[in-house]
Amino acid sequence: MHGKVAIVTGASSGIGLSFARLWVRRGGRVALVARTAAKLDEVARELGEGASAFPLDVRDLAALEALPARVVERFGRLDVVVNNAGMNHRGAIALYEPQQLAEIVTTNLTAPIVLTRAALPHLHRGGSVVQVASIAGMVAVPGEATYCASKAGLRAFARSVAYELEDREIHVGTVSPGPVDTGFLGDVEDVPDIVLSQPMISADDVGEAVLRCIEERCDEIALPRRSGRLATMAYLMPDFAKKIRPVLEKRGARNKRAIIARRRSAS
Repeated sequence: MHGKVAIVTGASSGIGLSFARLWVRRGGRVALVARTAAKLDEVARELGEGASAFPLDVRDLAALEALPARVVERFGRLDVVVNNAGMNHRGAIALYEPQQLAEIVTTNLTAPIVLTRAALPHLHRGGSVVQVASIAGMVAVPGEATYCASKAGLRAFARSVAYELEDREIHVGTVSPGPVDTGFLGDVEDVPDIVLSQPMISADDVGEAVLRCIEERCDEIALPRRSGRLATMAYLMPDFAKKIRPVLEKRGARNKRAIIARRRSAS
């Protein structure tokens, strides 16, 4: 990784920050992308001269398209793109205005497509693009319809474009985590019970999976592994998914109560 340059979106916290730290520790350099300039500057100072802040909102597609050229101007090369920035509005789609739902798709699917395409002229042969999707993109989750659709689309895009880039030896992989204990999860009370039926993992777990995806040139890493297998079975066998849903929701409700109790006792 020494000297290699990665663009990481959603880099000011959570998964993006965890990966950026790992990348710099391995001797890489990183272009940090997120909306809040002050937070990005703070992260860049923490990571040292191997990191630079590029504040922008990934929904600004024109700015996103121009980003890879700016990164190459700053660092002299580009080797890796990690599309990690994400958005979700939980609950039935009827609770939200159409434009709010469109913003989920723009953030989670359109922006990664735009950045992947914009990076192509600059990526070195042997480079990598990692799309951070979700187990929610592998199986339908009630109250997460647009989010599920955006992440399913991201997984499909990654698999398809990977074939297109084989001749250039550019690897495209996907990391699909279950529930992650970060601020993105939001108020646990609002998280569907079925989501919390799966083990909670940390941002560091996912950051390490992204790094492994790059190093081993994996097609997809789902984590926890058992959750990924369960999601695949539920996708392939809809009747099975319906049968196990009540059991999973009951387990998730129990886990939710435990998480809330732990957080209250810690505060």
